Amino acid sequence: MRATARNIARSPDIAARVDAIDWPQATADLDAQGCAVLKELLSPDECAALAALYPDDQNFRSRIVMGRHGFGRGEYKYFAYPLPDLIAELRPALYARLCGVANRWNETMGIEVRYPDRHEAFLKRCHDAGQTRPTPLLLQYGEDDYNCLHQDLYGEHVFPLQVAILLSQPGRDFEGGEFVLTEQRPRMQSRPEVVPLRQGDAVAFAVHHRPVQGTRGPYRVNLRHGVSRIRSGHRHTVGVIFHDAK
Repeated sequence: MRATARNIARSPDIAARVDAIDWPQATADLDAQGCAVLKELLSPDECAALAALYPDDQNFRSRIVMGRHGFGRGEYKYFAYPLPDLIAELRPALYARLCGVANRWNETMGIEVRYPDRHEAFLKRCHDAGQTRPTPLLLQYGEDDYNCLHQDLYGEHVFPLQVAILLSQPGRDFEGGEFVLTEQRPRMQSRPEVVPLRQGDAVAFAVHHRPVQGTRGPYRVNLRHGVSRIRSGHRHTVGVIFHDAK
């Protein structure tokens, strides 16, 4: 049987699993580094089930070959609505835990935009502005593939945090392929951050900028993210982006 989004069983404890994360520590890591690892967010079986969706185009609205656009090497597909149950459950649960950080960051940076408590209300804001295409995506890398440093901005309305979940097991399924962040500070050289992940781990990170406390008060830094070269094997990742695209 071909894997489809509907073949993935609903997990009754996804919201509880998200709530059980050490959010004070994750928030502290986000404030300090612009990213936080959320360990064992998905089980190995859930990871395998999501990765198995990739060959079946009925699960997706579009396919992007990175090399055709100068994005790197490899490819990814954007999920179509309705999203797979697992992603549809994770998206609002994670959003609810991250919107407080997003609002506090915007306040610190002097940005007037605030985000509602519920993801459904934020999506309505996106859809009312013409951003109606779903942005959660499934990425597939092979040997020598990589993802250039970039920002996932799809329109006027942007939620300032997103989550990537590693579906493959480093050392077994692939070698290399580290998740990388760079942070560009005013009048300073860029700071790199390499985030080690295991299968089922997620990383929450800043989409485009975040506040940093300086000696004269807070200032804004710009972030980009990518994936280093896959030395061997194959790597699958799910990206959970909370704003939709035009």
